[in-house]
Amino acid sequence: MATAGRYAIPTGDIKWDIPQSFDTNFNWEYQDGRESLLKLYSKGKKRQWDVENRIDWSQDLDPENPQQLPDESMPIFGSDVFQRMTGDEKVRARYHFQAWQLSQFLHGEQGALVCTAKIVQQVPDMDAKFYGATQVVDEARHVEAYSRRLHEKFELAYPITPTLKTLLDQILRDSRWDMTYLGMQVLIEGLALAAFSTIRDSSQNPLAASVNAYVMQDEARHVAFGRFALADYYPHLTQTERDEREEFAAEACYAMRDRFQAEEVWENLGLPVE
Repeated sequence: MATAGRYAIPTGDIKWDIPQSFDTNFNWEYQDGRESLLKLYSKGKKRQWDVENRIDWSQDLDPENPQQLPDESMPIFGSDVFQRMTGDEKVRARYHFQAWQLSQFLHGEQGALVCTAKIVQQVPDMDAKFYGATQVVDEARHVEAYSRRLHEKFELAYPITPTLKTLLDQILRDSRWDMTYLGMQVLIEGLALAAFSTIRDSSQNPLAASVNAYVMQDEARHVAFGRFALADYYPHLTQTERDEREEFAAEACYAMRDRFQAEEVWENLGLPVE
């Protein structure tokens, strides 16, 4: 079944177009590279892995707790609503919340795929283009891995959260290459790395833990990519320009915090969202 038939709530148009206006950069100097980024590029080439062969897809999920995560991972844990739930209602809540969470990982990885392709076009330095190209391959692999888990194991999906969609829209519309780095490589990828780590460490399901462990190996390089590139660039900005980026980062963190509440799930299950 196509993804469109698996969404638990209406998703609207299955495609999303974002108008953009930015310059694509060519650089005819091929030998001037920073050691930190060239080393990262070398690691990116050597540490490629195949979703089809590296993951044991014969492993199943637990029917009552798919990824075998503690109930504390759900935002409604400990609430009066959660305490009043029957056993069957808790099973359904776990299933939908984990499908929602995995869906957001999937949508976020597609966002990273598109953003990194934009970085390769825009960034002025060849060493960054080199590494960015390896990350594009990484992100395609992550989309493949999370899509397969969602379709073959959960058979349920949720649309992208409004907060993540708004943030991606803002990042991709901005014509400045460093804002794409800051928004995706540092903020979204950094928070994703923490979320993947939590599932890897707390999940008792081998399939869930292994997929996140392999994805994390790539994500750690991606976050480093953003840090290395911006560390060289930001000292050359004016104080006003740095203040603008600081404000953007703070607002983005608030938005990312709010998206973890999973309000769409509780509303879909007929539960209060307050």
